[in-house]
Amino acid sequence: MILDLPDAEATEALGARLAQSIIPGIIYLQGDLGAGKTTFARGLLRGLGHEGRVRSPTYTLVEPYLFDSGVVYHLDLYRLADPEELEWLGLRDMLAERALLLVEWPERGAGVLPAADLVISLEYSGGGRRVTLDATSAAGEQLLEKVPMP
Repeated sequence: MILDLPDAEATEALGARLAQSIIPGIIYLQGDLGAGKTTFARGLLRGLGHEGRVRSPTYTLVEPYLFDSGVVYHLDLYRLADPEELEWLGLRDMLAERALLLVEWPERGAGVLPAADLVISLEYSGGGRRVTLDATSAAGEQLLEKVPMP
């Protein structure tokens, strides 16, 4: 599925729409610096009911968000020096939970990070963004089928 998003508000709104159908699993967020990965994550987290600030986990590498329905881990692997550092970050424990992992810069965890259920790629397109949502598992397909689209 490919969508054109005119601005940051539309990117957040897409994240909020996805939150309505979210299930535990792994979502990769791909795109250049400033492409809207964290903006999308902010929309999804707010769509789940988070009212506080949503920070990019660029320096902490992982930010957990607790909800009645479970936990969401927002990971930013941009500063990861070696994929094996994911073990130090507690990836095994995150995967043992019924959690959703939103992973920015997933290519930095190659070989250690499990495959995604859904890959969301954001790229610059004029003054807005073009987003591609690609289900890569049955769970990802199920999620996309439930997402209300405008």
